[in-house]
Amino acid sequence: MRRRSFITLLSGAAAWPVVARAQQGQRVRRVGMLLPAAAEDSEFQAWVGAFLQALAIAGWTIGNNFRIETRWGTANINEIRRQAAELVALAPDVILAHGAGPVAALLQITRTIPIVFPISSDPVAGGLVDNLARPGGNVTGFSQFEFSVSGKWLELLKEIAPTLAHAAVLRDPVLGTGTSQFAVIQALAPTLRVEVSPINMRNAEEVEQSVENFARIPNGGLIVTAGGVTLRLRDLIIGLAARHKLPAIYWDKFYVAAGGLMSYGPSVIHQYRRAAEYVDRILKGEKPADLPVQAPTRYELVINLKTAKAVGLEIPPTLLARADEVIE
Repeated sequence: MRRRSFITLLSGAAAWPVVARAQQGQRVRRVGMLLPAAAEDSEFQAWVGAFLQALAIAGWTIGNNFRIETRWGTANINEIRRQAAELVALAPDVILAHGAGPVAALLQITRTIPIVFPISSDPVAGGLVDNLARPGGNVTGFSQFEFSVSGKWLELLKEIAPTLAHAAVLRDPVLGTGTSQFAVIQALAPTLRVEVSPINMRNAEEVEQSVENFARIPNGGLIVTAGGVTLRLRDLIIGLAARHKLPAIYWDKFYVAAGGLMSYGPSVIHQYRRAAEYVDRILKGEKPADLPVQAPTRYELVINLKTAKAVGLEIPPTLLARADEVIE
């Protein structure tokens, strides 16, 4: 699907005269989407495309039996809150919301409209659900990863850079998930003979200064954990890694596509397809309180060969063979 057509599909769908095309006597359902990105974001376009495709396979056709209300909130929390209020005012049958921030904004306004998240780092600690098995409220969805995956980041970084002796773990100090991810990495570090230290990410200036100080230590590398701050500072972090020739691993291919070295994390496209299954079940009468929050079932290893060359690394053939995607 061409990008221009896809954006038109998402942003203009709210104005379509869908009722006239619905089957006689069939109620046209309304699905809302709240996304923390700009409408031209190619990664989010691909994810939402997978979501709509999965809904179509389940029998939901835009303009026939459902309509879509999309709000691109960007990364600005105030804009996300404003658009969350707009969506709730439309009284949709269900809302798809990406990440803890948009879900939390919706929960401040409604405790009745079903909400499905395709990805969230720690739904329980973030207060989105009561527990994973029985969410208990109007929210359910799919977690970002299990914390044990954090150890895999250090293993892969050591494999791609065998001389690694020091690793700085960039984390969001506001999120409990940042602490949990660091704890897993720290526990594994002695077995790999790597010393790890946290870098708290409150703002761009703090990150830049901390990474520059860390880069003075030889044989160092970066582990960038999940969180909203790492998303907002993506280009800065990738630029710092390139400037100081630091091998770095990220939690999502979103960074590797923008020039990062390597990522290991869940397939977000697959998560969006699974979220469509939950939306389908809710539209057919099930309640989010009864649908368990599920862990990812598909992970991806992505490597950027151009970045590896710039950093001065030669990727082991065994690692390349295991990669799900190689960017040249």
